[in-house]
Amino acid sequence: MARDTQLESTGPDGFATQFSVSRETAAKLETYVALLRQWQKTINLVAPSTLATAWHRHIADSAQLVNHSPASPKHWLDLGSGAGFPGLVIALIVNAAGSPRAGSTVTLVESDVRKCAFLREVARNTGAVVDIVAARIESPATQSRVGSVDIVTSRALAPLRDLISYARPFAGPDTLGLFLKGRDAERELSEARLSLPFEADLVPSCTDPAGRIVIVRGFHDQSS
Repeated sequence: MARDTQLESTGPDGFATQFSVSRETAAKLETYVALLRQWQKTINLVAPSTLATAWHRHIADSAQLVNHSPASPKHWLDLGSGAGFPGLVIALIVNAAGSPRAGSTVTLVESDVRKCAFLREVARNTGAVVDIVAARIESPATQSRVGSVDIVTSRALAPLRDLISYARPFAGPDTLGLFLKGRDAERELSEARLSLPFEADLVPSCTDPAGRIVIVRGFHDQSS
């Protein structure tokens, strides 16, 4: 996995080298990017301006979270998955043949049925092992279905305070939150600390000089 330095992932070969993934995994991600560009013509999956740099802006940005995860998490949960970033990218990497994290369950929660259709199409074409839940995160039925998880991820969904609130029903004492944030990460962290108990570290993004990964611990509901 790539070190926490600024990267320039311009295609499958560069990505495979930088993130130490197999050519087979890179080929699956190449299929993913091709489907993203195809579906973008009819569904607004990502900002159109980011398609030309999809490997860097979306694939590498998502993949960097794997480097901050425990050695053998059993269950990942991605909130508001949208076009699958970061959850679907993570699923393709952690469950690749020979991965020390192989066998992980990766659940993607997305309420937009069109985006869920896209996620299923990518999973079908790449062999990604994912559980796609077409429902709202805050629904009791969703929380009952998913249960407690080891890692919660999210990207471009909501302010950190809201993300932690969404994630709490799925968290146990050892659950880790890995949230991709932009230049406002420090402000969001300060605001979240006014109303919620948790511990957090800010780690520089390796794809965006202004970006941060917020690593959150101890955000479970201690009263339950």
